[in-house]
Amino acid sequence: MKTIKKSMLSSSVSTKSSKLVTMTALAAACTILLSAPVNAAETNAAATSVPSAVDSSKRVIRLAQPKADSTAQSSTQPVPQINVPVAATQQSAPTQSLFPMSSGQPQTVTPAPTKPVYTGSTHVYEPGPMTTSGIDLRSGQLANIPTPKVQLSDVSFLKTVLIPQQTTANSDKLDVSLLDDFIQEASPNARHYPPNFPNRTQRYNVREKIKVLAEWIEPYALSPNASYDVLLRAAKLNGMGRNLDLGSDYTIRGGKYVDRAIKLQPDSGEANFLYGMMLSEGGGFKEGQKYLDKAVSLGYTEAEQSLAQSDVLSDRRDSALERLRRLESKNPNNAMIGQQIKLVEEGKFYIWDIPAPDINVKPGV
Repeated sequence: MKTIKKSMLSSSVSTKSSKLVTMTALAAACTILLSAPVNAAETNAAATSVPSAVDSSKRVIRLAQPKADSTAQSSTQPVPQINVPVAATQQSAPTQSLFPMSSGQPQTVTPAPTKPVYTGSTHVYEPGPMTTSGIDLRSGQLANIPTPKVQLSDVSFLKTVLIPQQTTANSDKLDVSLLDDFIQEASPNARHYPPNFPNRTQRYNVREKIKVLAEWIEPYALSPNASYDVLLRAAKLNGMGRNLDLGSDYTIRGGKYVDRAIKLQPDSGEANFLYGMMLSEGGGFKEGQKYLDKAVSLGYTEAEQSLAQSDVLSDRRDSALERLRRLESKNPNNAMIGQQIKLVEEGKFYIWDIPAPDINVKPGV
């Protein structure tokens, strides 16, 4: 009985041993069959974009698929997936191999993108040549800006006139360039009474300038040591202001300044004429005549015309005509004297009521 049980146990063990040997052989055969495609898969695994799944023994469980846009093509066939109940870990593979492998076509290595290089030209502004009028814009420094074009007309230059402020030897100088230019321009229209202007605008501009200039020179003329040149100019301005009806203050100041000027230079033909003219045209015929006579003796032609005006206002027309005709013979080129003779012959009272030359005094100073 015991012998039978031992024999049965031995046969059972041998049967299990043969089954174990058979399964081991099958596993070895499977390992040999799978070794070739596994090696091929490992070769191309670096060129794939999808990572492969491997088990703990580094065997490929799922082969990664190649990129759709990859230029590398594998010559091996993809290995079918084998479901093996083994825990697998997933590894991340690089998206592109630095050295792609291919058994078919040569690979084209795409160079890494380089930084763009600016090929244009850089313009650095440099100051143009300096000229008397500034920077020359024609030098090409401002290529997209049109060259300005300016036209000037009626350009005039004023001579600089400096006069002493006081009678002292080392007196400071006063610049009267603009003042003298205005007096010269406005005198034909406002020096005598009645004043004559081509339009109201010019009359208004002259009035306003006389106000400003008379106020400007007033402090210098009020000085006890004011020079002859300062007093004479202040007298001319105030005399024109009187003729333009700016007020009695201009009459008083004009007479006072010219009187002081004559005391400084008694033989001044211009100062004597100016004082005599202001007196006679204001109604002081006798008071003004002596100053006008002295100016005539000093060769001042305009004083003779003022004496003729005084004769007309004193009802001595014949004396006025005689004086003017004699003066015309001495000055044949003076067209104004002929016009004055005509006014007296027509019975007019003011020989200075002649259309004055055009004037263009600008507003402001």
